[in-house]
Amino acid sequence: MKQFKGRVVVPGECSAEALVSRGGFNTLASYQMALMFGDKEVKCGDQNNQDLYKKPMLNKALCLPMTIGSTTGGMVLYTACALHKQPACMLFSLPIDSLAASGAILGSVWTDGKMPVVDSLGQEFLDAVRTGDTVTVGPDGLVTIN
Repeated sequence: MKQFKGRVVVPGECSAEALVSRGGFNTLASYQMALMFGDKEVKCGDQNNQDLYKKPMLNKALCLPMTIGSTTGGMVLYTACALHKQPACMLFSLPIDSLAASGAILGSVWTDGKMPVVDSLGQEFLDAVRTGDTVTVGPDGLVTIN
């Protein structure tokens, strides 16, 4: 068991299976197929992210360094929450960008789609977590890898 303390961006608690990317997360490319064409498993559509491509993201603990790409990232995260297609949580080793943060926060305020977000967990977090691990998020930003 390893624990990491980060900054709470969207409060909440959850326990979920980790899905890890060592590269940046392009929110629009990752969610485009699921949001436009109704993919019920919400498989990642970003062919440039081999860690995640074609893997289901629904109800997973997305463990990422950062988001990259389009300025639509915040709206995509908000829409994923509104349609109940969001991951269980998003966990970032680096600080989250303001656009992604705004979408996650609006998703928590304006929808009933829950998605805790914790950032600034550090490179040690990303080095320790593996796809398939169980990750637990506490209300104070404490993330435990089992």
